[in-house]
Amino acid sequence: MTVFLMVAGVFTGTHVWRETAARLAGAGGEVHAVPLTGIDPDRPAPPAGADLETHIADVIAAIDAVDAGAAGSGREIVLVGHDYGIHPVLGAADRRPEHIARVVYLDCGMPRNGLPALAAVPDQETRARLAERARQGGYAGELPPPGRDEWQRWGSTAGLGDAALDRLTALAAPQPLGTLLQPLRLGGAVASVPTTGVLCTGNGATIELVQRLVDLGDPTLAALTDPRVGFFELPTGHWPMLSCPADLADVLLRAAAGEGHRLRPAGAGGTPAHLRPFPLDVPEVPRDRKDHVDLYVPAADGPRPAVVFVHGGPVPAGGRPTPREWPTLVGYARLAAAEGMVGATLDHRLHDIGDYERAAGDVAAAVERVRADPRVDADRVALWFFSGGGLLTADWLAAPPAWLRCLAASYPVLAPLPNWGLTGGRFRPARAVAHAGALPVVLLRAGRESPEIAATVEAFVTAAGNSAAHLEVVDVPDGHHGFETIDPPEDTVPAMRRAMRSVITHLTR
Repeated sequence: MTVFLMVAGVFTGTHVWRETAARLAGAGGEVHAVPLTGIDPDRPAPPAGADLETHIADVIAAIDAVDAGAAGSGREIVLVGHDYGIHPVLGAADRRPEHIARVVYLDCGMPRNGLPALAAVPDQETRARLAERARQGGYAGELPPPGRDEWQRWGSTAGLGDAALDRLTALAAPQPLGTLLQPLRLGGAVASVPTTGVLCTGNGATIELVQRLVDLGDPTLAALTDPRVGFFELPTGHWPMLSCPADLADVLLRAAAGEGHRLRPAGAGGTPAHLRPFPLDVPEVPRDRKDHVDLYVPAADGPRPAVVFVHGGPVPAGGRPTPREWPTLVGYARLAAAEGMVGATLDHRLHDIGDYERAAGDVAAAVERVRADPRVDADRVALWFFSGGGLLTADWLAAPPAWLRCLAASYPVLAPLPNWGLTGGRFRPARAVAHAGALPVVLLRAGRESPEIAATVEAFVTAAGNSAAHLEVVDVPDGHHGFETIDPPEDTVPAMRRAMRSVITHLTR
């Protein structure tokens, strides 16, 4: 028999597991929702308040209670941690590894030794405020739960009906600050425990996305390719125990049986998509490196217009080659040079969702370096953004300088995904486009984009249609995200050429 010990996320207690637990029990499992001190009514916080170690102790007590009656029974414990709940789950599993058959990460990050749960808080305004509180010392106090209209700041509410959202709000509890600010301490024993990741696609995570991150060479993700690690997807938002409890129960039963999609190690599936050849034959224009900017300059007289290509992300800091050397970026830059333009690629420091402000500064500095080059016509520059770099278009749309003759974007993310926690207004292109004036915008839209990203693109197209911006949509009907190196050239090259011609036309008018 499998024993499921289930630990809820931030602001929520045992009540969220009610329907899922009933289905697991009906399938023959033993289920215990672990009450957490200071969250669940039957576990009031001590006078000094609860912290992460308090909740780790709660989970250890639940493990020990199962073990006390498990002698000779053959029962196996599966620990399920949702959201914040993965932190006490890992802390407990690290101290009782021999008692745990599997740990299930339910729509949550990958906590690391020495970091507090605060590092995984999606709402970045709250994260910044609490980080300052932590610098001042002390863990006392509580974080009030969200109001009914504020849950979206903590994760996608996709799939939650009004009744479920009312219930989530009514039963929410303040989160003790110590549970978010106290660092997680792991001795390393938990690494021996098999794991399963359950990704909620409505919250922005997919197996394909995780595989791409692995392929980028992020060393922190290498462990996910261990054959003992499996993955599942649920097409719902961040609270699947409320939006699709039957589907969640089925996935948890399959996870306990060792099922799940396995990721391939970086390079095991051949050349990763981001390093595959550019689909167009372009001249071998030499590279001229200027700090974190590479220029591809045509053999032409006088200053030339320039196209600056801005990569997406997040991209791991230690990955090699860096994005400005990826075949797609270099290919586009050389294609621009073949058309008589200066092509430029750059590296910016978008290594984490919280790095957009820093990346925006890097891009602005790189653009000024390009414009300052004597071979560049500083009054005729286009910016071309890719993928997750799409959010960086917002600054340029909100206040386009006179020298910016065109803005292009390929399969861009044009609004923060639900689990990114970017609740402020700066990196929201659909809002910014209202201030773009008559700026020409060329948008390459992938017909087989993920639904979550496609929704951000459609919202942008609608907003642009209500503004003065001159939007040209270039569709790649059968294209996927990153189509240049994924899809057949006959499906993609015509659109790529059309987009480049449009950008050049705007630069040379």
